[in-house]
Amino acid sequence: MFLECVVNVSEGRDERVLSGLTATAGSVLLDLHRDPDHHRSVLTLAGEDDEVDQAVRALAAEAVARIDLRSHQGVHPRAGALDVVPFVPYRPGRPPEYDLSMTVPHRDDFARWLSARFGIPCFLYGPLPGGQSRTLPQLRRHAFRAIAPDFGPIHPHRTAGATMVGARSALVAYNVWVSSVAVARRVAPLIRGPAVRALGLAVGERAQVSCNLVDPTTLGPAQLYDLVVAGVEAAGGTILGTELVGLVPQSVLHAVPPSRWSELGLSADRTVESRLGR
Repeated sequence: MFLECVVNVSEGRDERVLSGLTATAGSVLLDLHRDPDHHRSVLTLAGEDDEVDQAVRALAAEAVARIDLRSHQGVHPRAGALDVVPFVPYRPGRPPEYDLSMTVPHRDDFARWLSARFGIPCFLYGPLPGGQSRTLPQLRRHAFRAIAPDFGPIHPHRTAGATMVGARSALVAYNVWVSSVAVARRVAPLIRGPAVRALGLAVGERAQVSCNLVDPTTLGPAQLYDLVVAGVEAAGGTILGTELVGLVPQSVLHAVPPSRWSELGLSADRTVESRLGR
């Protein structure tokens, strides 16, 4: 089984820490996206499931050892040093896979291991037992309050906090830079919906509409960009640029006319498949 895992860690500044993380991820690491303002990095791993499972555990151990959440300051919401660990079924060259039944065991095994090995509370998102499901935004709002950890202690780890471990389909993390924080915060709720999650954030001296396209076959980067442009213009602001965070599935890129790739900050070398050599 082929698997992708997009690990989000609460470190985007220290080169020594990031070098250690990338080294432990090994050959299945396809991309590192770092952001010093968010103080966050996204590491994209993909390969055969057993290789990815081993690499994610090595990466997790390094993150817990090297990142201390007590001194962390950054724009992006976070619950832990090893903040979000989603396991994603992936079929290179094909549209995103929405059947998560084969991915859930990898998620659960990792969460069980992390909590037992390090005493870190782990919260699950995606499909849950009994036909229920839970989203990452729900955990952001309710973890430790209305939602108890699925594995591990009921209180955050002293230095590592908590980890949110998911089973989800492929998504696209995509940001649009805009002229002011006021504009970003006005536009984000307008575009938010079942296919896109959005926040308006101040990032250093700049502002962005930070988005996760959770159903990129329904609403991809081009459609999202056009929605943001319309909202920004209505708010009296201007668009300053775009940013793809991590990699995009090849099928999602190919759904965008090549004539728009430059405008949208997309390129053929920013796909999962290009890094796999397929």
